[in-house]
Amino acid sequence: MNAAVIVFPGSNRERDVAAALKAGSGKTPAMVWHAETELPDGTDLVVLPGGFSYGDYLRCGAIAARAPIMDAVRAHAARGGHVLGICNGFQILVESGLLPGILTRNKGLRFVCKTQHLKVERADTRFTSGYKPGQVIEVICAHGEGNYFADPETIARIEGEGLVAFRYCDAAGNLGGFANANGSINDIAGVYSEQLNVLGMMPHPENLIDAAVGGVDGLAMFAGLAKAA
Repeated sequence: MNAAVIVFPGSNRERDVAAALKAGSGKTPAMVWHAETELPDGTDLVVLPGGFSYGDYLRCGAIAARAPIMDAVRAHAARGGHVLGICNGFQILVESGLLPGILTRNKGLRFVCKTQHLKVERADTRFTSGYKPGQVIEVICAHGEGNYFADPETIARIEGEGLVAFRYCDAAGNLGGFANANGSINDIAGVYSEQLNVLGMMPHPENLIDAAVGGVDGLAMFAGLAKAA
């Protein structure tokens, strides 16, 4: 698998993602600066990492969505190439029109940083081939504006077409309540594009890839991506 990690001013998880991609695939990804206009030849997967691109000015991800490299990312997705946006990367994807909905301030108006359980909604995509449907996994949450929202028609379409990737839950898989720390509608933690080749998610799977630092549930995503390439 040939992966490319896009680096914006203010990104701070690009090295974490690069380490996760190498752990899952055995290959070091290309690091692509936001001012570039083309992706490396043969790119299979583009990753937009977490952080605070452009200082979160205007809206989180709004300026990054208009960076020169994003035209190439949109073209890659249009050709069926895979794109993964994590945290700020998810915000960039919705701002760029590659995914529906918006991400607003957390319901408690506070930054949330904690271990988080997620329920895997489907395992028949390249992103989730390393999991089982309904499996509960552990990841890390670290965001202040991760409250996913969309209008009722969009939510009905997302739910009806099976485009919810993950939902916030507790360790037993129960939804709602304190398990949903940011207030996202329908406990949505991640969504797919209609073609299932673009995934945006707020939690960080790349931060749980080593048992020595808390767990390995995130590694299955990156290993699955490599295996399905």
